[in-house]
Amino acid sequence: MRRAMSAPERRRKSGSKTRSSLISDGGGAREAMPTFLYVYVENADEAYRRAIAAGAESIEPPADTPYGDRRATVRDSWANVWQIATYRSNP
Repeated sequence: MRRAMSAPERRRKSGSKTRSSLISDGGGAREAMPTFLYVYVENADEAYRRAIAAGAESIEPPADTPYGDRRATVRDSWANVWQIATYRSNP
């Protein structure tokens, strides 16, 4: 998903990796579980294509929403659901 979202990889002092400043592994304090993320990217269609090529499952292909986003939805191999969006305009 890091490649699909074009997110830079960052390292923490502990040496663990994070893919975005908005995503945390909880430091091992919690049991892993799937989550739902709504992320804005420069090009939702291209990010969707990259996610599928990287093995994500398509839930919803890219489509225009009534509120101005171009949005697609995928599930990664850890069962996380990602809504990938690009803001287009006011409806």
